[in-house]
Amino acid sequence: MQFSVTTSTLDKPRAGIRAAGIAHKRKPAAGATALDAARDGEITALLKAGEMDGEAGSRLLLPTGGGKGNALLIGLGAKKDFDARAARKAAQTLAAALVERPATSAVIAVADFQPRGKDIAWTVHTLVAAISDAAYRFTPFKGKEKTTPVKLEKIQLSVERDEAEAAKRACSEAAAIATGVNRAKDLGNTPPNVCYPESLADTAREMAKQNKKLKTTVLDEKDLEKLGAGAILAVGKGSERPPRLIAMEYSGGNKGDAPVVLVGKGITFDTGGISLKPGAEMDEMKYDMCGAASVFGVIEACCELELPINVIGVVTSAENMPDGRATRPGDIITTLSGQTVEILNTDAEGRLVLADALTWVERYKPKAVIDIATLTGACIIALGHQGAAVLGNNERLAKGLLAAGEESGDRAWQLPLWPEYQEQLKSNFADMANIGGRPAGTITAACFLSRYTEDYTWAHVDIAGVAWKSGKEKGATGRPVPMLMRYLLDQA
Repeated sequence: MQFSVTTSTLDKPRAGIRAAGIAHKRKPAAGATALDAARDGEITALLKAGEMDGEAGSRLLLPTGGGKGNALLIGLGAKKDFDARAARKAAQTLAAALVERPATSAVIAVADFQPRGKDIAWTVHTLVAAISDAAYRFTPFKGKEKTTPVKLEKIQLSVERDEAEAAKRACSEAAAIATGVNRAKDLGNTPPNVCYPESLADTAREMAKQNKKLKTTVLDEKDLEKLGAGAILAVGKGSERPPRLIAMEYSGGNKGDAPVVLVGKGITFDTGGISLKPGAEMDEMKYDMCGAASVFGVIEACCELELPINVIGVVTSAENMPDGRATRPGDIITTLSGQTVEILNTDAEGRLVLADALTWVERYKPKAVIDIATLTGACIIALGHQGAAVLGNNERLAKGLLAAGEESGDRAWQLPLWPEYQEQLKSNFADMANIGGRPAGTITAACFLSRYTEDYTWAHVDIAGVAWKSGKEKGATGRPVPMLMRYLLDQA
């Protein structure tokens, strides 16, 4: 899908659909007013006749008039209520209507969808994200039952001349982020017999071949044994598909500039191991690598944008399976840091693979480290499916991520990381246990990770509630690629 910016009024460019806004009580926004003039007052007449009231969520398609293409009118609701939240909903209504139509091109009056307190760049980002999300289809494994393809190919964003430069820059950013989100969705949706640790390594190698600023390093099981990465190896012991540690180094900044390091949990399938999960909905455990998928998505977006900073994506990947070699409850393992862990539950495996990766990334002397993981079901209990959880050892980094989430609509909420929670990880036999009991499960998981991040600035993002949707709309969401990219853009 191709997005571009035009300074022509809505009635000028060649397009199958021309989209504009109608405020509540039948008040055409600027784009609709220009369209109305080009259609000889047809829109005004229809509004007067009560064909549309402009209520939020409403839409009206007018067929071709005077060779000017179809007109798509989107209800914006009351002007006084048209804030960022309402604008996102209007963008989603617009996007759904566009992808349903057989038209291959569209032009949109961007200003009509701009809420109070936000600029043209924000609005462009919001429109591109909504349209890209609505147009996404995952069809590689569809046989006879084919999904109806989206025919929309070209979208022009109509803006005022003095806003064109900012809009073009935002359009490039938003399109690159959408590419990264789609990469993360594709990886998350790919079945675990196709997506596994070595296949993720192959994906990273292929990405490096396609971009000169990207270097990929892969550590296999022999490398991990030599390194002493006992936690990663312990998780992967029960699988015939051995674990991998994958590093993708994007060099967009000056040589020697400290990088931002992203660490993604890549459990390509999680049975729970010996602490076996219930069978119901276990198919969704292919999404336990969505943290890793988001890292791939961010690196792809950085490459496409040629972002002028250094970013390193590290993916630690394994399958958590229950065979005769699998790690057992009661086992004690030694992590790469030298700290020992008593395994009380083999289904708390994500924090183990992250522990070794968080130790390994010290070699980069990072500016900041952010780990991303579908880590705890407790996060879903705490925050539902609306927001991710952020915890860490640096308030500035945490606030930066929260602000990026608010700006991008990929929201998160900060949870405390008080020292008192560390008490729950005490073990009679090792330096720590891998779980801290039912209370504050998301926090104690982060406490576990904090023991491997004391020498640098670090934040943990638990995406268990936002990485995928269940039920009829089952699938990966691509979150938190938008939040992470907004954070990196702010750093750049």
